[in-house]
Amino acid sequence: MTDIAPDAPPRAATFTTRSPATGEPLAEHPVHDAEDVARAVARAREVQARWAALPAARRRDHLLRWKRALAEGLDTVARTVAEETGKPVGDAESEVVLTLEHLGWAARNAERVLRRRKVRTGLFTVHQRASLVYRPVGVVGVIGPWNYPLYTPMGSIGYALAAGNAVVFKPSELTPATGVVLARIFDEAVPGFAGLLTTVTGAAGTGEALARSGVDKLAFTGSPGTARAVMAVCAETLTPFLAEAGGKDAVIVTADADLEAAADAVVWGALSNAGQTCAGVERVYAVREVYQELCDRVVRQAGELAHGPADGAVYGPMTLPGQVAVVRRHVEGALAAGARALLGGPEAVKAPYVGPVVLTGVPEDAEAMTEETFGPVVVINEVADTDEAVRRTNASRYALGAAVFCGNGRTGAAIAARLRAGAVSVNSVLGFAAVPALPFGGSQESGFGRIHGEEGLRAFTSVQSTTVQRFSPPVALTSFRLTEEARQKAVRMARSLHRRR
Repeated sequence: MTDIAPDAPPRAATFTTRSPATGEPLAEHPVHDAEDVARAVARAREVQARWAALPAARRRDHLLRWKRALAEGLDTVARTVAEETGKPVGDAESEVVLTLEHLGWAARNAERVLRRRKVRTGLFTVHQRASLVYRPVGVVGVIGPWNYPLYTPMGSIGYALAAGNAVVFKPSELTPATGVVLARIFDEAVPGFAGLLTTVTGAAGTGEALARSGVDKLAFTGSPGTARAVMAVCAETLTPFLAEAGGKDAVIVTADADLEAAADAVVWGALSNAGQTCAGVERVYAVREVYQELCDRVVRQAGELAHGPADGAVYGPMTLPGQVAVVRRHVEGALAAGARALLGGPEAVKAPYVGPVVLTGVPEDAEAMTEETFGPVVVINEVADTDEAVRRTNASRYALGAAVFCGNGRTGAAIAARLRAGAVSVNSVLGFAAVPALPFGGSQESGFGRIHGEEGLRAFTSVQSTTVQRFSPPVALTSFRLTEEARQKAVRMARSLHRRR
């Protein structure tokens, strides 16, 4: 919980969260400083020692109890997410559902993935029995985003806990209540390990304090610029760092694609959550034969959607007020460079609700193509063929997600294999996000490291390699007692073996 320790002094500094839709105040939260964060980490370290000592099956049972408590409190959690982000309650409920799927997978699979493994030895180490074990790193710091304040950080929190660690979580200053509720429900569901998950609240200063606190690993989600700043702090103490820093995801549409399905996916991928999705759709490359028809279908579908404060709106306001200016700059810059607005335009970019914007003919060096827009804007550009689509997709400095729409799934998978993106969906968008066994992450400006799946569990462990000598070796290469005759014999054996293989 945000009660850092039972004897923590009363807080003086607080900050106020506000509704993105109305600007009305939501709640007051403490600004946790370096001392508060240090207490949270110390407390977490004490609890983690007991947690790591548990059999994996016991940790699984505790985490599944937490999952059930989150499911029982789904309405409360979703309402908190919706209030802080402005997204429709239905979207928030879907976010909770996906979170439960991932938490359940991590809890049930940690023992299998992280169990001790035997490793084969070689010709000169046949006398050794070799194995490796994945050990928890200790206390993991998690700095979460505001756009998916539950689902995204839980890709680190749930997997880190399943791997035997404790977690100190710093949610975005826009969505602190979601983190508070998450930790409170954990303490209520697993009271014997209260403090294993602690939420600290505040802005950049609290995040910097967490990076400097001596945590054993830090997982971060946010912008590339902030990722660099946090990484620089971690570098001072060589604290391992995992970063998911956004994307500029593209969709490739081939000549034989189902255009109605492709348009539906593009519209949803571009506009859901008001376009505030790191792996959402921002660029579309459609081959010449289907380009115009795809544009027509996207414009028609997007134009039929309700947005704004009215009931039935499919997406809400911009959660981060300053992002509206970024969206406006990208749209106006694209149009000034020769692009056309097929739907919306500068007049659609109003705070706090931005209407759907569909652009085409945007130069590849425009900000709308090179920088993360993070708003309900999508660019559809025409390409000659699939090869050109692949080249343009891979030209981005981001490499997080992508999608391919193709008449043949096998052909689509072959195109996907040519893309640098860390995750690719064929004939859907964000299909990978709902599969807990699949790792998620990117490269370049999108960051590095993986959450989710087996790689996500192992990301929060350190590997220990062990050898146990079973008998005295016939040729003791690691002893000064090795005779010259035995050494020469070993050299001859190695030379003969490796010449043949």
